[in-house]
This record gives sequence, structure tokens and C-alpha cells, in this order.
Amino acid sequence: MARLCVGFVLALVAVGAGADELNMTPGVTEISRSIFDLHMFIFWICVAIGVVVFGAMFWSLIHHRKSQGVTPATFHESTKLEIAWTLVPTLILIGIAWPATQVLVAMYDTGGEDLTVEVRGYQWKWQYKYLDDDYNATFGFFSNLATSQDEIRGRTEKGEFYLLDVDEPLRIPVNRKVRFLITAEDVIHAWWVPEFGIKRDAIPGMLNDLWTIVPEPGVYRGQCTELCGKDHGFMPIVVHAMPEDEYDAWYAERLVAEETRKEALSKTFTEEELMVEGEAVYATYCASCHMPNGKGVPPVFPGLDGSAIALGPLEDHLDIIVNGKTGTAMQAFGKQLDAAQIAAVTHYERHAWSNNVGDVTQPRDVIEFTSSQE
Repeated sequence: MARLCVGFVLALVAVGAGADELNMTPGVTEISRSIFDLHMFIFWICVAIGVVVFGAMFWSLIHHRKSQGVTPATFHESTKLEIAWTLVPTLILIGIAWPATQVLVAMYDTGGEDLTVEVRGYQWKWQYKYLDDDYNATFGFFSNLATSQDEIRGRTEKGEFYLLDVDEPLRIPVNRKVRFLITAEDVIHAWWVPEFGIKRDAIPGMLNDLWTIVPEPGVYRGQCTELCGKDHGFMPIVVHAMPEDEYDAWYAERLVAEETRKEALSKTFTEEELMVEGEAVYATYCASCHMPNGKGVPPVFPGLDGSAIALGPLEDHLDIIVNGKTGTAMQAFGKQLDAAQIAAVTHYERHAWSNNVGDVTQPRDVIEFTSSQE
């Protein structure tokens, strides 16, 4: 009994002192620190209740033992006691509810934002769109897992940020209020950055929102916290909080790059350009299932090297890339990739490895195909 009590006291002291391995972290934002302070406030209330309850229980066990000749009290009712054990818990709950409500209201106060970003979950990646004042997308991109297949499959040593790094992080400015509009394209996901103290479900057909103001530049990491499928652990979140002047310069560069991307949709690419771009798109979006060598993992993930799709009619090839295949893991990439990217990866799959169809796929071919389906 004594050892149990000592262990309990030591655990309380460690948690109260903020031991990282036992307690939640304060985070970096005002909201996250408010949540931490609320957590510690309620924790110490629970500690006080525990001390009173267990103290009374242990004192009674020790000092009211039958071996000491103590006889139990004989009373049936006590109005004062009933009032006390009703009133005291009520006051405790009110004392907890008041600060908790203030924090909750602040967490949902998304008005007055300086920047709005749409966050859309896919199996298994995140899409970010930067919106203007009218909620139109100025530009957007996908953020994919950057951990290599060699690390995942144990062929090489795991890096420092194993399963927590991406090819392109979300970038936001410090000291500005950023509003996030959270949704999903396929199944339920959840967008969570613990150091910001924010988490919200991403549900298809629904729009949830949250906000943050990050005071200091840095790299902050999170994950999807909803069991969204077999690769649930492969969709991390990385946010770069940048100094305001650096963010403004980056944003201006992305606007120029977006105009260049739109111009590329009407461009005629050389076969070499298509192969270079197609290989990059394939490595990002296709290689995890169909393998870098195009052999796949049959029968779940069919190979593309020598496949009927890659060597067959262009329309059939475009159809499965744009629309996916129902009942399989093959996603519809029509909303994830633009016409230039689809053209490049299609051309690459038709001419990589042992494949050599001999045709050339251009963005206009993809645009004509998608237009014919509308």
C-alpha cells in the first residue's frame, strides 16, 4: 500500500512538473498554450479531489479498523451531507466549464483572417489551395510523403523524419491569422498539427474550419489522425512558418509559376520533356503501387511494363488515369493532376521500361478527352 501511494505521488509530481514523456506539450501558439493551461488547471483540480477522497479513505482504513475496537456509526440520512455532495461537485463543474468554454469559443473564432487555405484530404496525400478574398483558388499543390520506399520496406536506414516529411510543405506567414477550410475528397481524414493545438476532421461533402497564428518561424509536423485506409500512416503534414517578408516573396513567385503552369497546358512538349516530367510524376503518384520498375505487386497492383493498358489505345489509358477504376486501389487522378502532368505520365508509361508504343501524348489530347466526357 505504501509503495503504491509513493508511486502515485511521484507520478503526480512528474506530470505536474511537465515531464514531456508523461504530459502534453504547451505548443507554440496562443491557443495551444491556452489548451495546455486548461489541461493543467483541470489536472490539479483532479489531483486535489483525489487527495481528499483517497486521503479520507486511507485515514478511515487505518484509524477505524475493527481490530482497534472501532464500531461503525449508525445513522440513516444526513440532509447536510446530501446538499454538500450535490453542491460541491456542481461548483467544481462550473469552475471547470467557465475557462473551458472561453478556450473553446476562441478555438472557433475564425473571423478576421489574413489568409485562407483550403485543405483537402485524399488517399493518401493533402492538397492545399491558397484562396483569394472571394475564396477562389490563386494556386494550389499536393503535399506527398517524401519518405522513400527503400526506407519503408527496410532496405535502407530510416531517416530522422521517417514518415513525417513531405515533398512540398504548406507555407504560412508568422504573426498573421491563417484560416484553414478542411474537407476531403474520398474518405474521412483528420488534419492535425499538435504544436498549433488544432485538429479538425476532413469529411467529404462538408467544410470544417480552424485557425492559427504562429508567432515564431519554424517547421511544424503533424499527421492524419483518422484511420483512412491501408496507407493511413503515409500522409504526414509539414507546415513551414516563414517570416512575413520571405512568405510574401515566395507567394509572389508561386503566382508567377501558376501562370507559367497554365501556359503549359497549351504547349507542345518534346518527347524528352514528356519523359522527364512523366518520370517525376510517376515517382510521386504511381511508383508506390506500380513500383519504380513498372512491375507492380500482382495481383493487387498490376504491373505496367508490358501491360495491355500501357500498350493499348490511348483513350483507354487516359480513362483509367483520369477516372480511376471502381473497386480497386486505382484512384481518379483527373482532379489531382493537370493536363500537362497527365499527358507526361501517360507518355512515360507508354515508353518506359520495355514499353515503346511510338505515339506522343500532349496536354491537348488530355483536354480533348476530358471535354468529351462532360
